[in-house]
This record gives sequence, structure tokens and C-alpha cells, in this order.
Amino acid sequence: MAIEGPLKELSIHDVFQLLDLSRKTGTLRVTSQLRRNDGAIQFESGAVVAAQIRSNPHQLGALLLRAGKITEGELEIADDMQRRGDTRRLGEILVEIGALSPRDLERQIRLQVEEVVFEVMGWQEGHFSFTEGPPTDLATGAPVRIPTEVLLMEAARRTDEWSRIQRQVPHLGVVPVLEPVAEGEGGQLDLLPLEWEVLAMVDGTRDLRGIAQILGRAEFDVAKMVFGLQSAGILSLRDSGAAGGGGEEEKGGGGGGGDERDLQSALARIDLLLEQRSVAQARQEVEKLLATQSGSPLVHLAAATVELAAGRPGEGEAECRRVLGLDPLLAPGHRVLGDALVMQGKLAEAADWWRRSLTVGGEDDDPEERNRVTAAADAAQALDAILRARYGG
Repeated sequence: MAIEGPLKELSIHDVFQLLDLSRKTGTLRVTSQLRRNDGAIQFESGAVVAAQIRSNPHQLGALLLRAGKITEGELEIADDMQRRGDTRRLGEILVEIGALSPRDLERQIRLQVEEVVFEVMGWQEGHFSFTEGPPTDLATGAPVRIPTEVLLMEAARRTDEWSRIQRQVPHLGVVPVLEPVAEGEGGQLDLLPLEWEVLAMVDGTRDLRGIAQILGRAEFDVAKMVFGLQSAGILSLRDSGAAGGGGEEEKGGGGGGGDERDLQSALARIDLLLEQRSVAQARQEVEKLLATQSGSPLVHLAAATVELAAGRPGEGEAECRRVLGLDPLLAPGHRVLGDALVMQGKLAEAADWWRRSLTVGGEDDDPEERNRVTAAADAAQALDAILRARYGG
């Protein structure tokens, strides 16, 4: 039996729970046009046994090198054997030549699978399809079987940790910049290997998402490392629109702080037009921004609010899902998505997204706003329960 649909109707976490509870065996494929990415997760009786992703494949050889489990010479030997026609998997060859123990291979394959799953679990837009059938192309030397409920619990823990990180790392579009070292404060840095990797990628122009892609690391891990480096005073963060190299580069680039101020000014104009009920003019302003800054989650958030003001909640929902595809940690995106859903009568789902906005936003939000959102979520959930009890469904 095939199961498929858009993630805006059934979240990826709900899909995993469904496959776990029904003990399904087969392949789940998830595609995101917004991210230009797709992944495949294989299940066996509800447990995850393999996972691959196109844009960030988490190559086993690279993982083993980073973990210090093999040397570059051993990896070259294994690669050479494959080039000469050895059809075995890389890990099996490394075990055969004595470079790796079966236990270490199993541990690294499990880590590889988990990182792919956690990355896909962060997608909130796209399309999924599940096809039943026996798993294919599995590693025979170190089979992996991960209970889905364990993955869901870890994903929930990461979401909670994101809410803590988000207080200093507001979204994945921020650009880390090295803090200047004051005279007389030089010394050795005691950093983790991944922190050194991230630090080496900091050039004042790359944002966190770009660094994660270059390193082949999970966005969560990169954000966590940057959070630590910023807390230690090694890095500071700038919004991508304001991230220039300083000095002459900032003057000549046509970007920098001026672009950020222009964007904020344009967004403020849109808010003012909506307050004045000038929806048509607000839409014109949004369309101008979308033509030049379609990669900005804040622009898509403005587009969502305009759609809601125009009485088009379906279109507003679509824009909100674009927002969260670009920046899963933008709390207003969660809240406005809840607004769009409640306008369509999707009360329980709206309550869920409103509560997520509180989790993502953290304790620094305006207390009165938090109270209003909590009350709205409770009311929507209660009304949904009454309607279901009265009319079924």
C-alpha cells in the first residue's frame, strides 16, 4: 500500500509515527523543491535500517576520517580497491583490511543514518511517499536497526535545544564573524575538532547554512558549535544582509548594513499599510521585495501576512511553509502559520503551531504576547475537541 501526500497536511514526525505504529516495511521518500533536495529512509517492521540524502550525503569515509577511526592512507587503499572492481561497500573493505573494527563500522553507519533522518525531520514543507517492500542495498557487514521512537525522542530533544540556542543564534541565515583579539589577550584555543572545522570556514560572508553544506555537517551541529564559540567570545553574529567584511569591502559591495536597513524599512512600510487596511498597496510592496529577495524568510513572512489580510489563508499557509523551510527557528513564522490554519478551520493543527512558536521563541518573548498565544491555542484545541465529540471526525 502506498502512502503519500504534502508535508503541510501530515508532518514528517507524524509520518514516522505512523510507520512505526503500523510496523511498516518499505521506503519513505521525501522531496523538497524549496530546498532542492530529497531523501530516502528505509524501514523494516517500523524501525529505520538505512537512510540517504542527495545534497548532504554524509559520506561514510569522511565520517570515519573526522572521527579518527581511519587514516587517509587506509581510505585511499579502500577507494583504490573499489576503483579496481571490488563491489563490496567501503566499510566492508575497511574491516577486511584491518583498518576498522566491525563495532566501529556499525557505530559510524548508525551515526550516518541518524544524521540523515534528523536533517529530513527538520523539513516542514515538501512531499512524501511511502512504498512497501523489502529494504534494498543494505550494508551486510554492519546491519543497523534503529527504533523509530528513539529517533523521534532525539528529534524532540534537539528541538528543545534549538529553542535555547535560538536566543543567541536567531536563524540559520546569520553570518559568523571572528571577534578581534585585544592586545595582550592572545593565547591558545582549546576547541573541539568540529569547532575548529567551523572556525576554519568563517570568512565573514558564509552563513550557517552555507557552512553546514560545505562541511557536510548537520545544520543543528554547526549552529550548536557557533553558539558555543559565540558564548566564548570567539565569534559574533551578523544578519546576512548586514554581513560585510567591513572597511572598503563594505563600501564597495553595494550590500552590507544599508541593504539590511532598506529591507527593514520596506517591511515597516508593509506593516503600516496593513494597519491602514491598504492591502493592495502592501501586496505591491511585497511583490517588489520578492522579485529581489526571494531567499529572505522575513520577506515571505510579510507575504504571508498580506495574504491573510486579503482573506487568502491557503496562500498565506503556503508562504509560511516557505518561511519555515528557509528558517525553521523563526518563531513568527510558526505563529502566523497557526493564524492561517485557524482561518481555514484547522483548529488542532493551528493550536500545535501556536505552541511551537512559544517553544521556538523562548522565554525572551513579550509575556503578554505569550499569554495571548497560549490562550488562543488552548481555546482552539478545546473547540476542536467539542466539534469532534459533537460531529465526529
